[in-house]
Amino acid sequence: MNRNKSGPASVSEIEEYFNEDYFYFGDRVNRPEISDKQTETIWRLLSLKQDSSVLELGCGYGRITNRLAEKGAEVTGLDISPSLLKKAEADATQRGVKVEYVLGDMRSLPWQDRFDAAFLWYTTFGYFDDADNERVLREAASSLRKGGRLLIDHANRFAFLRHKSPIYVVQRNDDLRIDIMSNDVLSDRRNIERIIVRDGCVRRTHLSFRQYGFSEFVRMLRSVGFGTVEAFGPEGEDFTSDSSQLVVVAYK
Repeated sequence: MNRNKSGPASVSEIEEYFNEDYFYFGDRVNRPEISDKQTETIWRLLSLKQDSSVLELGCGYGRITNRLAEKGAEVTGLDISPSLLKKAEADATQRGVKVEYVLGDMRSLPWQDRFDAAFLWYTTFGYFDDADNERVLREAASSLRKGGRLLIDHANRFAFLRHKSPIYVVQRNDDLRIDIMSNDVLSDRRNIERIIVRDGCVRRTHLSFRQYGFSEFVRMLRSVGFGTVEAFGPEGEDFTSDSSQLVVVAYK
């Protein structure tokens, strides 16, 4: 076994993974109607209103960020990928909304007590080692005003372990994205080997993220200054072991 494959993701791995290919297959994985539905869920769980100030960490190409802006929120999106941020800005322009996009690392945020709410969506939390993952939560807490809310959408590890097929294939025209999934039960990390077959070329990327349970989230979030911590399923319903996602909402 190659143990290096199961360790925390490096910045270079994250940048390589979230690239033009990620964007190219994006609407095949998350169709517009799915993104619309997810936006409504986030709006509801974070109790957002017109002019609420919201921060998305790991905003990617803005599929959620720009939709929240269309609903009237004042949105800031941070991501480590310059190419995806350019896509996000272009989409914001096309939709006629104003969003502040910032190139940066979620482990070091430039804001203090600024936002009403913040969120990490689509399993954007857990790339680093435990210390740096907790640092992300600490930075998010610092960016929130008193009474602010943090939402984290995270893969439910119990459901993952029941998946029969570790291989997922996405097709767009004649191009393929093949994800080979594996779990490291010793480190509680999920590993993704991604193979892109596009325009006659083959490219490979790798990503790993730590799989946390709800009790671990409660411990980490309370240690960085949050009080109440709640668990939901992917659409805001009660969370169970069968839920595909664990959605955590914490209150500062």
